[in-house]
Amino acid sequence: MSKVVLKAINISKQYRLGQLGTGTISHDLNRWWHMARGKEDPYLQVGEANDRSSKGSSDYVWSLKDINFEVKQGEILGIIGKNGAGKSTLLKILSQVTTATTGKVKIRGRIAALLEVGTGFHPELTGRENIFLNGAILGMTKQEITKKFDEIVNFSGVERYIDTPVKRYSSGMMVRLGFAVAAHLEPEILVVDEVLAVGDAEFQKKCLGKMKDVAGEGRTVLFVSHNIQAISNLCNTGLLLNKGQIEIKGNIEDCIKKYMMVSRPENFKTIGLEDRLKRGTGDIIFEELKAIRNGKESWEFNYDEEVTFKIKVTATKDTNSLGFYLAVRDPFSEEVISNFKIVITEKLVSKDETISFAVSLPKKTLRPGQYGLYFTLSNSEYKIFYDVLDNNVNIPMLNINPISMDVHENSGFVTIPFNLKID
Repeated sequence: MSKVVLKAINISKQYRLGQLGTGTISHDLNRWWHMARGKEDPYLQVGEANDRSSKGSSDYVWSLKDINFEVKQGEILGIIGKNGAGKSTLLKILSQVTTATTGKVKIRGRIAALLEVGTGFHPELTGRENIFLNGAILGMTKQEITKKFDEIVNFSGVERYIDTPVKRYSSGMMVRLGFAVAAHLEPEILVVDEVLAVGDAEFQKKCLGKMKDVAGEGRTVLFVSHNIQAISNLCNTGLLLNKGQIEIKGNIEDCIKKYMMVSRPENFKTIGLEDRLKRGTGDIIFEELKAIRNGKESWEFNYDEEVTFKIKVTATKDTNSLGFYLAVRDPFSEEVISNFKIVITEKLVSKDETISFAVSLPKKTLRPGQYGLYFTLSNSEYKIFYDVLDNNVNIPMLNINPISMDVHENSGFVTIPFNLKID
């Protein structure tokens, strides 16, 4: 039976909201002078709120409240939740970057954390010097670090800049070297926040593969990401945080299903509307989007079942034409189905007119797994976009379940036939 390497006991973290004194009269006068001239507060710090969407009655907020869980050796724990749920605060406490207001953390072994770009790096030191500095912090000898040095540099892909001060690195280069150091200097526990999103697709794949390798060597990984597909493929257990408290802890798929229910707004019309209108004109907007299985709404399908989307749209202005586009993305945000374009109508769409239609993907089109979706409304030439929906505005993931062992694998782009029905 695997031993417990990390245990959180009644962890809580309280923050005070609003402006606080900086500790010296000169700093407070400096802050007042900037604000009096309408300039930004020079000491402004971005804090973490429990519920960022509403104004509370207290100046204090619990970013985390009564968190209890344990992680076993070799486990890959995925931590998910909305922005402001307390994920980063929890990782900072576990990594001993900050302290908890109440409770304690028990850790067995060395812990390496990549919480933000450049974590643990001194900007004036070169990449080479920072590798040795981080290794020393982890308690490794110079000989041990030297043995791993070439492997770290090769993985990071920044060999040309290894003797350049890291303050001159781009954010992508910084995270490449930071992850390579954290993963290769043999910590018993590796903690990775959303920072991997800074890297390109090729590097993200390498990182996810490396985290699997780390766990396979008997070490432990804590992974925070909003890429639910990557979480599903990489992690075996999950922790869902909601408003600073644990919503569910256990099987990763159960956590993801619960997260999708928590994340989805009750009123579809409000889903990311402000963000959507930044990417479209809003002349025609999505009113309703459902995935239908056996006559009921569901975002889970079997491999041998046709996937049907029912869509309702409404025009807010008179518009000359309407086209629809659908893309399906794999866990690494790469499209596996694209060019799924349909011209709904080339006729005038009048203001307040509602159009309902359904599109279907044939059975056995997608291999089992989690998929992200991307929907757009445009004119018939796909040059003017009216509205855009994707997983960034809380559209549930499409989950395809296996039914047998003879499932073929799709790779790259695929062109598929489709069925279109307009009500």
